[in-house]
Amino acid sequence: MELIAVTGATGHVGGRVARGLAAAGVPQRLVVRDAGRAPDLERADVRVATYDDGEALRHAFDGADVLFFVSAAEDADRLDQHRTVVEAAAAAGVRRVVYTSFLNASPDCTFTFGRDHHATEQMLTAARFTTTFLRDNFYLDVLPEFVTDGVLRGPAGNGRVAAVARADVAEVALAAVLDEAHGGRSYDLTGPQALTFREIAETISRVRGTPVEFVDETVEEAYASRAGSGAPQWMVDGWVSTYTAIAGGELEVVTDAVRTVTGRPARSLEDVLSEG
Repeated sequence: MELIAVTGATGHVGGRVARGLAAAGVPQRLVVRDAGRAPDLERADVRVATYDDGEALRHAFDGADVLFFVSAAEDADRLDQHRTVVEAAAAAGVRRVVYTSFLNASPDCTFTFGRDHHATEQMLTAARFTTTFLRDNFYLDVLPEFVTDGVLRGPAGNGRVAAVARADVAEVALAAVLDEAHGGRSYDLTGPQALTFREIAETISRVRGTPVEFVDETVEEAYASRAGSGAPQWMVDGWVSTYTAIAGGELEVVTDAVRTVTGRPARSLEDVLSEG
């Protein structure tokens, strides 16, 4: 049975994939930054490596045929970190990679962090892995975290976003790492409907019983309202472009990929809020 290396095993998506592999009795290697936080799972061994330590990564990937590669957190050096992962996986002899990318990732997509995903897809393709790209929309689970003092605030206008549940991404990822038939494919992963931010605010209010309103800022207002955060400019650009990408219609597409791969419908915002 193939050994599967799982990165991000202490996180929401990677952790769910790791638990799914354990339930299936599949041998896996959990690649984590902190061994103390790694889940205790049957047929899983743990190796410690960060995305900027090529030698530790090569050791962590040694003997693995398949890699579930969870993209790094937003960072000024994220592309360098991804390059280190790709090079280490190639050196270790990994054959197949399932990577968490982003919907409509391209060199000039409005969402600035999405550009890193396009570049990483290019790296993986150039390294000649058999790849599966999971092109996720924004996460439904994260949308409530955008609320500050009862307000969703940003320059999204009447744009729509078909955000996807992290659990659905993990279930598609689990299917992809287990079945080589998903090699060479890309899946645009979305929720079942495209919502405006006003509709998102109304849904959060209704399900959680706490009033939330949407304030549609101008781009200038969005930068001004985030100016006191202390975040670097590249990070603020990413935050604001979350909304402008939605306003521009780049994230409104709804696909049936979750159902196609998993056999069941994608979770809605109501589902995620109720489960949480």
